[in-house]
Amino acid sequence: MRDRLTDALYGLGWAAVKKLPEPAAARLGRTIADSVWKRRGKGVLRLEANLARVVPDAGPERLAELSKAGMRSYMRYWMESFRLPAWSQERARHSFDPKDVHHLTDGLATGRGVVLALPHLANWDVAGIWVTRALGVPFTTVAERLKPESLYDRFVAYRESLGMEVLPHTGGAAFGTLARRLREGGLVCLVADRDLSASGVEVDFFGATARMPAGPALLAQQTGALLLPVTLWYDETSVMKGRVHPPVEVPESGTRAEKTSSMTQALADAFAGGIAEHPEDWHMLQRLWLADLEERPA
Repeated sequence: MRDRLTDALYGLGWAAVKKLPEPAAARLGRTIADSVWKRRGKGVLRLEANLARVVPDAGPERLAELSKAGMRSYMRYWMESFRLPAWSQERARHSFDPKDVHHLTDGLATGRGVVLALPHLANWDVAGIWVTRALGVPFTTVAERLKPESLYDRFVAYRESLGMEVLPHTGGAAFGTLARRLREGGLVCLVADRDLSASGVEVDFFGATARMPAGPALLAQQTGALLLPVTLWYDETSVMKGRVHPPVEVPESGTRAEKTSSMTQALADAFAGGIAEHPEDWHMLQRLWLADLEERPA
């Protein structure tokens, strides 16, 4: 019953919000965000605890301000995502203003394939639709299997409607397909600041140990693809901002595990820089650091 209700609510969001004028959708998002923030539920408290690691000198009042802004940013993500399928070609092309995009276009021009790795900052779907519409470049990504299955199917259909090829995170076949796309000179985009497999790479992240997925680094090593970190943020305009960072190089020496560890740490450092500059746009409402995961009862 709960799964059916969840699926119905998301379906209602997609059906209703995309029909609203953009200013009305933005106001609705802020109203919902403020209401959720005031309730101080588990997601808000976890966001605040995560932000306390990102901004360690922030007192309770500053953390409350950041978490409120963070919930508004998170709800902006959802309002935009519900509306993306209805965006015109022109709206999609002017939705995103990335810096240093030449790292991406130059990499694709070499034919060696490119992996874009990014954290849960701002709206990665907006960046994705910009890549497919403004650059005219299709790409492949991976999605976590959601419950209920019908909700996962909705997300896959939604992202495919934006021009993405979506592979399920589980099942083991995704890595091989991603590698083939890269060897063909294609583009792969992966959200990579939270490990979903419990077999990721331990990194130093804001002074404590976290675990991030090994996939981006392994794909770059195995296929020769370029590995580019990307960070995103919102400002006061309707246009999202972003930066494509310089390539993370494969170390010349070391074992495969050592190379993977070094490259994943480089990604974590790039992510940390972007998150520190725009902490309110980091949508991490789950436990991330190992010390926080160990707090759970056995």
